[in-house]
Amino acid sequence: MATETNSLAVRVIPCLDVADGRVVKGVNFRGLRDAGDPVELAVKYAEQGADEITFLDVTATSDNRATTYDLVTRTAEHIFIPLTVGGGVRSVENVTRLLASGADKVGVNSAAIARPELIDEIAARFGAQVLVLSLDIRRSETTPSGFVVTTHGGRTDSGIDALAWAREACDRGAGELLVNSMDADGTKAGFDLELIEHIRELATVPVIASGGAGHVDDFAPAVAAGADAVLAASVFHYGEITIPEVKQALAEAGAVVRGA
Repeated sequence: MATETNSLAVRVIPCLDVADGRVVKGVNFRGLRDAGDPVELAVKYAEQGADEITFLDVTATSDNRATTYDLVTRTAEHIFIPLTVGGGVRSVENVTRLLASGADKVGVNSAAIARPELIDEIAARFGAQVLVLSLDIRRSETTPSGFVVTTHGGRTDSGIDALAWAREACDRGAGELLVNSMDADGTKAGFDLELIEHIRELATVPVIASGGAGHVDDFAPAVAAGADAVLAASVFHYGEITIPEVKQALAEAGAVVRGA
């Protein structure tokens, strides 16, 4: 169990999915609706005790445009916890600009699948600690593991076995794996514990569980399954669960957390 073997505190991470400068949320990345201003939400979550903030431009790749750097800068100016930024990251140059804008880490997904060498290049230039590989995973009968990686905000099936890709990404230098269950995303039915367990078995780096949080009691099982961090979006954005409540539930379940 992660609560027994992981000496580091479990991180609680709100995710800001951004489109056109606003935080949005839907179910399975569809039916997006407005959830607020990203800077205001980031500040609120930092004040509540979030350990990190993840900022994903969910249409950057599908729209073939770069992440909104000025929004990253404005967010970074107001929070003093680590900020991970993903969406439209295709090159070492993109990473350089994001870090200069105030990001602490970058998330890469579609571009790394298109050209896996990008992982090696980023890790070699900036160090593995800067690189978070984002995996949007669906269950599928077309791959040996039963899980497939998707791209472009979950809209495109890559045909690549998710577990094989996660293992390769670790070997190439990814510093963390952000594992998002596209089947569970936005459903509030709980994290995909089987998926987390499979990734934990093969991963040599921290695992962030994402997709499916709906109740305060959903987070501890994800940690028990092997997650080093838990990430959620809509339940935080709409006030259904607060970060202190999640940390209290994790602490009561035996996890080490900050500020609980």
